[in-house]
Amino acid sequence: FACVRARASDLMACSILCSVLVVVTAVVIGTARGSGDHLTAGFTRVRLTESQFVVQKPYNVPLDARYEFAGGVRRMWVFSTDKPGSATHPGGARTEIKINEVYTSGVWQFEGEVYVPAGTSGASIMQIFGAKPERQATTLMLHVYDGNLTFYHRLQSVLAHDVYDRWLRLNVVHDVGARNVTVFVDGAEKLRSSSHGAPHAEHYFKFGVYKQSHHNPSHRMESRWRNVRVFTKP
Repeated sequence: FACVRARASDLMACSILCSVLVVVTAVVIGTARGSGDHLTAGFTRVRLTESQFVVQKPYNVPLDARYEFAGGVRRMWVFSTDKPGSATHPGGARTEIKINEVYTSGVWQFEGEVYVPAGTSGASIMQIFGAKPERQATTLMLHVYDGNLTFYHRLQSVLAHDVYDRWLRLNVVHDVGARNVTVFVDGAEKLRSSSHGAPHAEHYFKFGVYKQSHHNPSHRMESRWRNVRVFTKP
């Protein structure tokens, strides 16, 4: 078990987290950092084309049965009984968007506003794909369980409470060289974690809904996204 204690200045707003994932440290933080506009200061926006938003859905249903893009909002849903992305794919049911902008170095930031309808539970809604293969497939996953946004499936690592039926702004900063990830919710820093990633490993962002096997996932899972952007700096 690797236990990490937050800095004294943040002690009242932090929890001491114990992780069963070896060499991974994570600190949940509750200190507000303003409006959030400053989070992208010093970064350059990556100009994404629509073709780079690649939808991954159950292989046996049409796209419009699990995905809608209207009025600037991308709505994705999945059922716990759905098939995976392909007949040979070992992963679980999902409707996710892969942002096809692969990176191996530098500092990268994902920004987006997310809305999770009440009832969705046991789903990953955002992830950074890519890690050391001998450990796991992802550098970061953010899950929703019973209205709480968590770090992976750790129910004690809550980044935001009562997330149902409201828009949240999510900023995720991945420093590949420093091997760390920082998560902000509505401009407040909520998590600092060492990264599973490694220099020169291929990484990319994903968002949507991906059924998890922990804590009794709901039959239907959905998330809606708008204003999704990607930024980078050396």
